[in-house]
Amino acid sequence: MSAHFSAARRRLLTTGAAALAYAAAAPIASAQSGAPGAAGATGGRVLRIGNQKGLLTLLKGRGTLEKRLAPLGVHVTWTEFPSGPPQLEALNVGSIDFGDVGEAPPVFALAAGAPFVYFGQGAQRPNGEGLLVPKASPITSFAQLKGKRVGFTKGSNTHYLYVRLLQQANLKPQDVTPVFLQPADARAAFERGAIDAWLIWDPFLAVAQKSLDARLVADGTGLVGNRLYFFTSRTYVQHNEDVLRVVIEELNSVDKWVEANRAAAASEYAQLWGVPRDAVELVLSRQRFGIERITRATLAEQQQIADAFLELNLLPKRIDVAQAAPPSLG
Repeated sequence: MSAHFSAARRRLLTTGAAALAYAAAAPIASAQSGAPGAAGATGGRVLRIGNQKGLLTLLKGRGTLEKRLAPLGVHVTWTEFPSGPPQLEALNVGSIDFGDVGEAPPVFALAAGAPFVYFGQGAQRPNGEGLLVPKASPITSFAQLKGKRVGFTKGSNTHYLYVRLLQQANLKPQDVTPVFLQPADARAAFERGAIDAWLIWDPFLAVAQKSLDARLVADGTGLVGNRLYFFTSRTYVQHNEDVLRVVIEELNSVDKWVEANRAAAASEYAQLWGVPRDAVELVLSRQRFGIERITRATLAEQQQIADAFLELNLLPKRIDVAQAAPPSLG
């Protein structure tokens, strides 16, 4: 890292340290619904899933998970979130037991003391997030955003991509003004010209490319891994690892089906997400497939992200990501 970048790290994102606020604002729940004796409205165990627009949406639409878990006496509920940080807030206060998230939110959640445990992972998909500018914009590189405004969701996967793009462009943190917005608000700001560029992930990225004719300036290739992670809580995994294994198996089965049946999957996703089919086709064209249990190698990838944020004073202390490994990983 360049000397001037390191010296300016305290200014990163102007209010960069506030990226922790989403998790710090909520106390850690003292109990999770997956603890022994917890039961749903129909009795038995409960699995409360938080999901974004993604693979979990497809799994929910099919109803196959509920069928697989019925013999185990598990009742499944679903709640959709706009991005990863709010999902982790929900985990932190004991409102959900399982969810999907990008590579940066877990780091902030762990630093804030959330009872987060990694349980599953997807393949790297660095081109599944990127930097957009309006079609008529003269900007052709991130370096040209010096003195301009970039919108993205704080604590999200694009938060880390933003850091890496700053480093690659040899820009000081104060050279670019970040604007922290959830995807829907960021799109509105992008359309009305309130931000000069927008860092966003699929399917929002693809939808903006197709419906707004937005121009892709850069993606995460060579900069970030952009894995999808599946998480649970310490309490839930201790008592319900059999349930979680079934979820990962079902997710992998659906993901492999999508890989082999992209045309049919595009139609199904378009209906579930409420987005144009051509945008879904773009998402699938750059997606990599395969869902598996978490590995030590990917925990090491997460540690690198945590250390990068710590160096930039975005974390209050160093965290050991390995402490968030599931019990079965040893």
